[in-house]
Amino acid sequence: MRREPAKDFQDLIVWQKAHQFVLFTYKFSDSFPTDETYGLTSQFRRAAISAPANIAEGFKKKTKPDKARYMNIAQASLEECRYYLILAKDLGYGDTSQLMSRLEEVSKLLQAYTSSILDSGS
Repeated sequence: MRREPAKDFQDLIVWQKAHQFVLFTYKFSDSFPTDETYGLTSQFRRAAISAPANIAEGFKKKTKPDKARYMNIAQASLEECRYYLILAKDLGYGDTSQLMSRLEEVSKLLQAYTSSILDSGS
């Protein structure tokens, strides 16, 4: 079953899931100690936001290499988030398992989306 092509980035399931990851990241990091406001909290949120933002920006790029480059940047931001989740867990800031599984889902979807861009005929 073939889906209709996305008309804008908000139609992309990978963007929707990445956006949800950001929302959950904000909720999770709300409970970080106040002395982390300009440290881990800020860095984690910035990296999380970068993933759907780069998916959105890459969506409008004209060439496959350009599109793939932005998806790669989004993937790198997810890896940065992976580290912040490991750090938050090790610092005892909360249970990161749900966010980690959301991150995994977004990462797999992004990898598949990037492959489909590079493998597409147009």
